[in-house]
Amino acid sequence: MKRKNRRKVNPYSDKKSFNIEEFKANSSLITYSKESYHLLKGEELNQISITKDTSVISWLNIYGFQHSQAVRKIIADNNMDEFLINLVIDNNHRNKVIELDDCFFLTLKSPYYSSESNETKFEQMVFVVGETYVWSIQEVEGDHFQHLRERIEKNLGIIRKKGADYLFYLLMEAIIDNYYIAYDKLTEANIGLDNLNETKPTPEFALKVENNKRQLNQIKRMTISIKDAINQLENIDCFEFDIKYFIEIKEQIGLMSDEIDFNLNQLDSTLNLMFSIQNHRLNEVMKTLTIFSVIFIPLTFLAGIYGMNFKNMPELQTEYGYFILLGVMVLVSIVSIIFIKRKKWFS
Repeated sequence: MKRKNRRKVNPYSDKKSFNIEEFKANSSLITYSKESYHLLKGEELNQISITKDTSVISWLNIYGFQHSQAVRKIIADNNMDEFLINLVIDNNHRNKVIELDDCFFLTLKSPYYSSESNETKFEQMVFVVGETYVWSIQEVEGDHFQHLRERIEKNLGIIRKKGADYLFYLLMEAIIDNYYIAYDKLTEANIGLDNLNETKPTPEFALKVENNKRQLNQIKRMTISIKDAINQLENIDCFEFDIKYFIEIKEQIGLMSDEIDFNLNQLDSTLNLMFSIQNHRLNEVMKTLTIFSVIFIPLTFLAGIYGMNFKNMPELQTEYGYFILLGVMVLVSIVSIIFIKRKKWFS
């Protein structure tokens, strides 16, 4: 979707209280070129001006979606499409791309591992990318991009020789790295499946595995959604963007999706094997109990008959009745064992 209309924005039309100090504490603006680097944060952020000079790149990063008035002011001061206001302050987007007249808007989910709940959670990420700037908003305060800040500041690699498209590509690459970290955390939780002899398929264990599978499937859905968004980005025409960066991002996402598929298939296969082994063990136990039952049930039957308290039982008066009964019991046992061997129940 591409919007060309633009009208003047009142940066202070939002009636909610505007805490400028909170906004400054959660924001930073980096401008750089081949020869220069400048960082504004905290009290230095009195005015946020995004450069239009093609030789200078601006990177504005904000934590949180609660700074609605500040967002309005940034959009108004830099003469951006006012439709961005509704897009940027909403933190409940699905992964999507919207093309505007001189930039594009991208929103996606970035994973992070919560040690408190031992789960992978997702935060909303928003990017507004123009020819000379990248504006990123992170829902959760934390830093996935510190290594990029250091590369820009210390002029490491080629980042300061490239444009906003290369910066956006590196930011996307960092998010994909987060997916790999979350994926590795989930696969680590399945290490117990490597030793099936020591793993017991308890209900708690099965619930844990199903929870990990659910999170892996969630990561897979998110990666597919990002790949669809990148496919949309390939068709934008608001400014020149090197297509090779899109291709590289899609390849990385494709590799991750393939790894997740392989892990899920292997997990299902291992679980099926584990429960098959467990069922085999149970069958062996049941077979042993059945063999003992075949031998001892007839003996119990005989003992039960001659344990009855009837007066008219002639065998009880026989001098050698006791020994005869024991002999019958031994004979029955021998016959039962021969029968079981011929049926190969012992094997």
